[in-house]
Amino acid sequence: MTFKQVELGRTGIMVPQLAFGAMSFGGMFGPTDEETSHACLDAAVEAGITFWDTANIYGMGVSETVLGRYLADRKPDGIRIATKASIIAGPNRRIDNSYDHLRAELEQSLDRLGLDSVDLFYAHRHNQETPIEEVAETMGRLIDEGLIRSYGLSEIAPYTLRRAHAVRPVAAVQNEYSLWTRLPELGLIQTCAELGTSFVAFSPVARGMFGETSVRREDMREGDFRLNNPRFTEPNFSHNLGKVAAFRAWCRARGWTVAGTALAWVMAQGDHVIPIPGTRTAAHLREWLGAERIELGPQEMAEIAEILPVGWAWGDRYGDHQTVAIERYC
Repeated sequence: MTFKQVELGRTGIMVPQLAFGAMSFGGMFGPTDEETSHACLDAAVEAGITFWDTANIYGMGVSETVLGRYLADRKPDGIRIATKASIIAGPNRRIDNSYDHLRAELEQSLDRLGLDSVDLFYAHRHNQETPIEEVAETMGRLIDEGLIRSYGLSEIAPYTLRRAHAVRPVAAVQNEYSLWTRLPELGLIQTCAELGTSFVAFSPVARGMFGETSVRREDMREGDFRLNNPRFTEPNFSHNLGKVAAFRAWCRARGWTVAGTALAWVMAQGDHVIPIPGTRTAAHLREWLGAERIELGPQEMAEIAEILPVGWAWGDRYGDHQTVAIERYC
């Protein structure tokens, strides 16, 4: 399996255009175990998906530890690792973009990953009380110290990217983007293209909605992020299921997997757009495969737009309780 190789920003670091998100290893959508997680990573390596994304907060270090043990045990070639920091969990969740905090958290992440440096390090959220120019300077120090090769920002607006990039080039921006979350089309994807910044699209298969089988609330475990998410509560959920069912039928009529088609659509938005789906299992990961062979010409794109027009999803992508430090624009 060969995915197109693209440059991460203007760093010279080459990555496959389809990446892997390891958030699920931390228990976001239910418990997992190391054996299952490592089997999933085996499938990723076999498929050529060698750009992996994690964060210190995913399971409070669990995801990074799973990746670190895999890297130590299997020693796969050519893996690119991204991680993130700045969210402080707790009842009074807050954001810390200071140099001292980011460096301390990065050192712990490197220890869990078993690495001397990472290819990409994100400020997971932007604390509005900290000028983004200071964050860029902090990231520049970490690059100069050899702890990271490049830096990124997550859940930001186009103007924040421009301000940071003017101080130190931003390699990547990671925001949500998929067939049901289209906000980045209102300036962020274009700004990334202009500046030479990669746009890393998280939740490109809509938190499991674009899977081969329909999502069911009764299958969600206690603590699942989706249980209190507006798009997964009624009456929104039933409407959204119906729209996805029509898209699923369209994909199957062409012999394509639903997830693969959704990912192909994201990648079709530009070579700088890198979808980063996540899963806990090898079986679900294999549903993505074939995405690089799906050619979506003008006719297919028009038909998809008819089935899933811009703004088709009912409900906001986050509830008010889930929007801490997320920048909004437009």
